[in-house]
Amino acid sequence: MENPEKVMGRFTSCRGVSFEIKPHLDPFAITSPPIDEPQPRPRTWLPWGSISKVAPSTTSSILGRSMSRTSSHFCDLDIDENEDEDEYDDEDDHTLADIEEGHDEEDHKPLAPLPLPPSLSKRKSTREQPSKVGKAKGSRLSVILLDQGLFTVYKRLFVICMALNITGLVLAATGNFPYARNKATLFSIGNILALTLCRSEAFLRVVFWLAVNLLGWSWVPLQLKTATTSLLQSLGGVHSGCGVSSVAWLTYALVLTLKDRENTSPEIIGVASSILALLCLSSLAAFPLVRHIHHNVFERTHRFAGWTALALLWAFILLTISYDPKTRSYHNQFKSRLLKQLEFWLTVAITVLILIPWLTVRRVPVKVTAPSGHASIIKFSGGVKSGILGRISPSPLSEWHAFGIISDNKKEHMMLAGAVGDFTKSLVSRPPSHLWVRRVHFAGLPYLVNMYDRVLVVATGSGICVFLSFLLQPCSANVCFLWVAKGIEQNFGKEIKDWMSGHPKEKVIVHDTAVLGRPNVAQMSVGAAKNWGAEVVIVTSNPEGSRDVVDACKAAGIAAFGPIWDS
Repeated sequence: MENPEKVMGRFTSCRGVSFEIKPHLDPFAITSPPIDEPQPRPRTWLPWGSISKVAPSTTSSILGRSMSRTSSHFCDLDIDENEDEDEYDDEDDHTLADIEEGHDEEDHKPLAPLPLPPSLSKRKSTREQPSKVGKAKGSRLSVILLDQGLFTVYKRLFVICMALNITGLVLAATGNFPYARNKATLFSIGNILALTLCRSEAFLRVVFWLAVNLLGWSWVPLQLKTATTSLLQSLGGVHSGCGVSSVAWLTYALVLTLKDRENTSPEIIGVASSILALLCLSSLAAFPLVRHIHHNVFERTHRFAGWTALALLWAFILLTISYDPKTRSYHNQFKSRLLKQLEFWLTVAITVLILIPWLTVRRVPVKVTAPSGHASIIKFSGGVKSGILGRISPSPLSEWHAFGIISDNKKEHMMLAGAVGDFTKSLVSRPPSHLWVRRVHFAGLPYLVNMYDRVLVVATGSGICVFLSFLLQPCSANVCFLWVAKGIEQNFGKEIKDWMSGHPKEKVIVHDTAVLGRPNVAQMSVGAAKNWGAEVVIVTSNPEGSRDVVDACKAAGIAAFGPIWDS
């Protein structure tokens, strides 16, 4: 490898943030370790863990990674099509929450790297020029929607939901399913309940906890664990399929009502038509292309159209139950009848699920520090378990941003917010003293690390923050780390460098690309997984990087998971 002193300074883009990579004399890399024996796996049967407190004072300045650009449900999807030709942009990684939801997306053109002198160009090592891996690079949207496969679990779940509902609709329309024909509205509300469950953070927190504690034992077959991980990661397919199906059932119910309009009232027809229009609006706003280009429009449309539709649904139920077609008037004696209607109870369940996160919203004091103009660290009181994510907001009715949580589960937890969007930039320029938070934190793919015995986590750039808590607090799994990033000390600080290097070398591999050159992350991941005997690999990188690591591991017979669209 060439002498670090002779490496030319270089610029790179990190989620729209530019860093000048300067040479330094301390290469920071740890070699691949041998396989070690599995560790005992302590278990807990408490679903929420202890609510105590973040990293110890020695690690309080650790820089983690924002889980969202300014977030969704977690959709930082705006990769620049003019980025350099390298297969991986280590610092332009997009973490799990980014793929699930992101807000305040802004276009940031990466600075072109400075050309090296001919003498240095000729001396570049082969390690800095890895062969391209996997498929040719395309737009981020094509990578997310197409390169992840035509028959992904997400798409299979969507097709299954649609097929079941279409079958029911056809049978009802042909007279072979009279119950569905008479209760078409009930089927529409049932689909709305299903899609709400798939996005209820409180409900999914319980589901993820059950999955870890029921399946997180050594004797449980690995295939069952990986199948469960794929299912939980892809519940967005059920959400989307049930959303479209609810529109179809409500349309069918409205057509039947219009055919029998003498037995209903104009108010009922008007309310039902308004609900249908709002559901259609929400579905169109969630269309991938719209969500990709105008995420803020998608999020706010989804939220306010959904709330309005829920209010109208209550009006619809009360109107239909109190309306007497014989007298063509409304009556007040409907309480006993109301409690017997399944539509009523389904609507109650939907309302409770939607209210739960909002009932936990609080305005809390925070301590915001900006180690540089490119990022801010937000500290909160209270510890959080590993693998958990959280949401914060300056204005709870207009925007929420999801971030990974770094904590040792004792006194504090913290988030790192890269200065990319308006909100995250304001954290640097005008640090707030208070922010709105949701007390119910939510679980994602990182939480399922606890379900396995031996896990290799792979991260590029600041994506490591999703996994930092697994080194700060005890974990039931034996977790090993592969981190590829540029300028470890310059961009992440001396503390995190010292902290990471303080852990056993057999558990941590750190590759500083500013010193060691850009590696083939997919091949490194396969090699590390084999050396450690990992059951599964979990990666957080940009869509192209995640795709290549997952594909390479699967080709080598190793189960692997990375961020997916609308997970």
